[in-house]
Amino acid sequence: MTDSGYLLVVCEKPDAARRVASALGGVVKVERVDDGVVVYRVEGERTKYVVCAASGHLYTVWDVDEKKSGYPILDVGWYPLHTVDRSKKHLVKLIKVISELAKGAAGFINACDYDIEGETIGYNILRYACGGKETSALRAKFSTLTVEELREAFAKASPNPVNRLAEAGRTRHVVDFVWGVNLTRALTEAYSSKGGYRTLSIGRVQGPTLAYIVDRECEIRWFVPTPYWSIDALLEKDGLAFRASYVVEKVETLAEARAIEAGCRGREGVVKEVRKQIIHQHPPTPFNLGDLQHEAYRVFGFSPSLTLRLAESLYLKALISYPRTSSQKLPTSIGYRKILSSLQKLEQYRSDVSELLTKPLKPFEGKEEDPAHPAIYPTGEHPQGLDERQSKLYDLVVRRFLAVFGEYALRERVTADIQIGSYLFKVSGQRTIEEGWIRYYKPYTGVEDNPLPSLEKGDRLRVLSLEVAERFEQPPPRYNQSSLLAKMEKEGIGTKATRAEIIDTLYQRGYIVGSSIEATDLAFSVIEAMKEHSPNIISTEMTREIERALEGIEKGEVSSADVIEKAATHLLSALEGLRAAEEDLASKIKEAAKASLAAEDIIGECPLCKKGQLKVLRSKKTGKRFVGCTNYERGCRASAPLPQKGKVRSLSRVCKVCGWPMISITLGRYPWRMCVNPSCPTKRKVSRL
Repeated sequence: MTDSGYLLVVCEKPDAARRVASALGGVVKVERVDDGVVVYRVEGERTKYVVCAASGHLYTVWDVDEKKSGYPILDVGWYPLHTVDRSKKHLVKLIKVISELAKGAAGFINACDYDIEGETIGYNILRYACGGKETSALRAKFSTLTVEELREAFAKASPNPVNRLAEAGRTRHVVDFVWGVNLTRALTEAYSSKGGYRTLSIGRVQGPTLAYIVDRECEIRWFVPTPYWSIDALLEKDGLAFRASYVVEKVETLAEARAIEAGCRGREGVVKEVRKQIIHQHPPTPFNLGDLQHEAYRVFGFSPSLTLRLAESLYLKALISYPRTSSQKLPTSIGYRKILSSLQKLEQYRSDVSELLTKPLKPFEGKEEDPAHPAIYPTGEHPQGLDERQSKLYDLVVRRFLAVFGEYALRERVTADIQIGSYLFKVSGQRTIEEGWIRYYKPYTGVEDNPLPSLEKGDRLRVLSLEVAERFEQPPPRYNQSSLLAKMEKEGIGTKATRAEIIDTLYQRGYIVGSSIEATDLAFSVIEAMKEHSPNIISTEMTREIERALEGIEKGEVSSADVIEKAATHLLSALEGLRAAEEDLASKIKEAAKASLAAEDIIGECPLCKKGQLKVLRSKKTGKRFVGCTNYERGCRASAPLPQKGKVRSLSRVCKVCGWPMISITLGRYPWRMCVNPSCPTKRKVSRL
């Protein structure tokens, strides 16, 4: 490993390193060193390269004084990740290999993903593993892993001695660690002071996010439903039936509703007015990460974190551009016609693409921009070996890309006023006149036609029936993962890359449950304590202020030291409030945590007796866990085996096949979802979440 004269290329992930090596040209030799660490030696015509890969972050922020207990902790530094996380011992070999390769290198190229996290990863490797090469290394910037773009990126690679993006990323890690470790210790110590132990965390972005959920839950619980009545008429013209609604959407009393019903009974409907409107519906904008996450949730039910993982896997296969982008713009430099011509060779897109290629190509773009990357787009590479979920997301990205080049859709909206007796009813319908962009995005538009029969003023209509229905005003809906992500985006907290992870953490901490997100008693206790004793911790404005400061580092407006100092000042103020109220905080959280732990064992309603709850239990004889009914003493024998390892969590929904509760089992990085029923046919089709 002493072959001097090569350029050492540092990539973020192994798949990216393999693609970079194959794109550089020349003879590629795969070399396995130090028990399996893979590096690529590339013999080009003019240049020799050695391409190596990290495995995400190799270095992390940690407490300088590990032996110190309690808080505050403000003296932190960067350390190899394996020295603070025992599960990362495999990184010892990786860092060793990179360090050895650095000794024989004539130069260095940072080829990590070009965003704040990728820049931080590459910077740290070049600084610590490569002996201070972070300022002299060349930077290769690319948005796809296609051969053409990678070669162009390496041809244009240039030094980046003042790396504000890396400075901002490293500062973010310091701020998040300092906030996280101190608040976690404050809450955990308060809990432990009453006996027992449980890790309780809250962070500068976690806090406001959890507060949104708790506040919404309070609105729902305090909501008093007010009854009202709706009146619908089923009408007919030319053999076609359609429904019209009374012009007053909410009739306040049943007596009034019955009086209207009586006044309409036996009468015919008379069309009093018809209004027609042509709507020009513009195409959708190209996907940025947030838009993709929202759309994948709406269409497929994919969680934001799952969508990000799938998108990253498609990027590493060179099928789509870099997904961690805020942009809604597609520059001409990506080569619209070339990408479409390649997609035209795929049967499922051939007809649509062929039509697009006969027209001028101008995308309909949104306002959002990202200086590092364009919006998400397919590269034109042909997919191979995709699983079902990857295929779905790939198709969504491709069809969205096609749709942004489509023409405006023309839709006709017809509304009519219909009088029955002395009462006025309204009806509306829509139909598509010209599909435009809808043609290309049809599987995912959600656009449906509900045309009315031809109506003209003075037409007389037969009243087939009248329906009076009692309804109740509804509380605001609970957040789901998509709407919570949208709330975080709107409020400007977190980043496009971290928001989904923060939502996952709230689940893992036992603060929230269910796909329709509900705050647990523990969440209520923590947020109420924060509001009373240290409101800055859950302040959106404070969190947003720090986010703006971090963005200021990228722009060169503020220094890292100033941002860290300001964040530490806010933190110390918050910790003072928590320390002063430690006893009150401890008693409240302890009680709520016990209730939360008990609730975590409940899986759902027993499908056999319908009276008890299925609960995680342990056998007194074997100690093994299983699911049993709380109605056991009254004769219910519902039970089911469970995996003996992994965290069990209710998904707050039942199996569509057999009606038993659904659960997730988290063992390792990703959770599995499954039906509790051991005899359910879906047991043959266990799938990842």
